[in-house]
Amino acid sequence: MEHVITIKVARTENGYSAACDLLEGWVVAVTGDFCSLEKEVKESIDIYIEWAKEDGDPYDPIFDMDYKLKYEFDVQSLLSYYQKIFSLSALQYITGINQKQLSHYLNGVAKPRKQQAEKIANGLQNLSKELACVTV
Repeated sequence: MEHVITIKVARTENGYSAACDLLEGWVVAVTGDFCSLEKEVKESIDIYIEWAKEDGDPYDPIFDMDYKLKYEFDVQSLLSYYQKIFSLSALQYITGINQKQLSHYLNGVAKPRKQQAEKIANGLQNLSKELACVTV
């Protein structure tokens, strides 16, 4: 059985940062794109666990099992990532939230309520499901 470990991701001025509640004090930051962060996260976790074993420090035993990483973005970071792919007009169509409000979320002027954040996530997940059904 494969376990899921959540990595919390935030967009920084020049890249991305990540943290995990299961790894005390562990933070990774990269300059560049999300793919760079994914690579660095996996390598950093491996090193963290290796050193914890060598030093006899405690760590969550889930890291000794089969696991996969699930990346969880905050809304501003998620919109920032997808802004490179979709215009605000397209994001409005996908999420049902007007462009002006999306822009406020994207630029940190406002934070979405839970219902709005879920609407954004659901819109992008529905798009993903629709794209998965496309056959060529």
